[in-house]
Amino acid sequence: MIKIKYFAAAKETAGKEEEVLKQKKMTVQQLLDWIEQAYPEFKGMSLQVAVNEEYARREDTIHSGDVCALIPPVSGG
Repeated sequence: MIKIKYFAAAKETAGKEEEVLKQKKMTVQQLLDWIEQAYPEFKGMSLQVAVNEEYARREDTIHSGDVCALIPPVSGG
């Protein structure tokens, strides 16, 4: 299982802080594709994905037991 944590606007869009996918393995791109299918409001949203607290590329593989964080652009000041 893969744990997904939503932050900032992603948390508001998903309507939850986290969820678990019953997948053994997927790429970051497959995760992003799944999110857009499950939550159409994510389409067009720019998201960074961190896997086990390290930023990941779209071709990186996520394994069962990994924790993914979805981080939208954040501005500060």
